Amino acid sequence: MQRSIAGGLFVALLFLVAAWLGCSKVYIGSRERFIYVLHLSSEHYMNIKENSPFTPGSPVPVELFVGRSKQIKEILRYVEQTKYGKQENVFLSGERGIGKSSLETFLCHMAVTKMDVIGIHVFLGGVSSLEEAVRRILDQLLKETRGQEWFEDIKQFFGKYIREVGLFGVSVSFVPPEQDLRELVRSFSEVLDNLLQKIDGKKAGLFIALDDINGLADKEEFANWYKSFVDEVATHYENFPVFIMLTGLPEKRDALATHQPSLMRIFRVTEIEKLSDEEIEDFLSAAFEKANIKVEPDAMDLMVTYSSGLPILMHEIGDATFWVDDDGVIDEDDAITGVLAAAEEVGKKYLDPKVYRAIRSKNYRSILKKLGEGEISREFIKKDVEARLNESEKKVFHNFLRRMKDLGVIESDLERGKGAYRFVNEIYPIYIWMKSEGLKPRRKKA
Repeated sequence: MQRSIAGGLFVALLFLVAAWLGCSKVYIGSRERFIYVLHLSSEHYMNIKENSPFTPGSPVPVELFVGRSKQIKEILRYVEQTKYGKQENVFLSGERGIGKSSLETFLCHMAVTKMDVIGIHVFLGGVSSLEEAVRRILDQLLKETRGQEWFEDIKQFFGKYIREVGLFGVSVSFVPPEQDLRELVRSFSEVLDNLLQKIDGKKAGLFIALDDINGLADKEEFANWYKSFVDEVATHYENFPVFIMLTGLPEKRDALATHQPSLMRIFRVTEIEKLSDEEIEDFLSAAFEKANIKVEPDAMDLMVTYSSGLPILMHEIGDATFWVDDDGVIDEDDAITGVLAAAEEVGKKYLDPKVYRAIRSKNYRSILKKLGEGEISREFIKKDVEARLNESEKKVFHNFLRRMKDLGVIESDLERGKGAYRFVNEIYPIYIWMKSEGLKPRRKKA
C-alpha cells in the first residue's frame, strides 16, 4: 500500500516537472527513466532566460564597455596629473543617449583600480541648487569610503551629520542642516582639502564625476561659484590632487560660458561622438556571447545599422532582440522583430512625449503620418513630401519642419543640399511608419 502511494506520488511529481520543463511526452517507468526525461528537456531548460545583458537607460556594465579609446586615454592622462598635486577640470560634452554616463562609470572604475584614488560618480539630474549638489558630492564620498579600514577617520571628518540607514545600519547618509550646507558651499575648497589630509598616505587623490549638470548649468550662481572654487584652489593650495569632470549637453556648456565667460578657459573639453559600426558590433557580440547566444551575420548587420551609432539605441535593440529570440540563435527574422520592438519602445519613451503629445495641430499630425507612408527612410527631400500634401498641409509645412527641428527629431542634411532633411536616428522613421501603418511588433515567446 505504501509503495503504491509512493509510486503514485512519484508519477505525479514526474508529470509536474515535465510540464514545467515543457516536455511533450512523458515516459513512465523506473526512476532511472525519470533522469532520462530531465535530460531530454535540458535543451528547453537552457533557453529559459533570466537576465538580459543589455541595460537600456542605465550605464553599461564596465566589463562590456567598448570604444572611446581616444577620450579615455586623454582623460586618464589628466587624472594622472592630479596625483602630483595639480587640480584638473574636464567638461565631458555630448548629446542625449550618446553614452556619457557609461563613459563616466568606466573612467571612474579605471581611476579607482589603476590610479589608487577615491572615485565617485555623482548623479545630479534634476538638481538646481548648490546646496544639494555639494551635499550629494559629500554623501557619495562618505558612502564610497565606508568599509575602508580608515573609515573612522573619515567618519569623524563628517561629524555628527552622518545617519545610518537600512537594516542594521548597513548604509550611511550625510544629512547636515540647511544652514551648515550653505557654509559647506562657501568653503568647498577647504572641505576637500581637509578630506585630502585625512586620506593622505592612503589614497592618491580624488576623482569626482558630476553627471548631468544640465539643471545647474542654467544657473549663473553655479557658474560663478565654480569659477571662484577653481581660483581659490589655484591661489591658496599648492597640493590639491582633485580631478573633477562635469558632464552635460553641448548647449549647457554654452550656457555656462554665457553666465561666466572666464569659466571656459578652466575646462579641458572632451566631446564624445557616435560609436562606429565596428564598436557597435563589438559590443553586441560581447553582450550576446555573455548570454550564450549566437548571432548570424545578416542579423548583426541589421542591428548595427539601426543602432545609428547611438548607445541608447544599441541597448534598446539588443534588449528587445534578446527577449524575442527563443532558440539561442539570433537570425534575420529575430533582428527585424527586435528592431520593431525597440522602435516601439523608443517611440513611447521619446517620440510620444516629445512629438505626438506636443503636437496638437491636425495638419501637423497628418503630415507626420504621410512622412511614415511608403518606404522607410531616414532621409527625405522637402519637395518630395510636399507633393503628397493637400493645400492646408502645404501652408504649414515650413512651420512643421521648423518645429520638428526644435524638438530634435530631424536635422538639415547639409551634404545633400538645400531642402534635404534626415531624422536624427534610424529608429524615429521606423516608429513613425509603425504609427502610420498601425503596426505592432510580433512577440515571440521567450
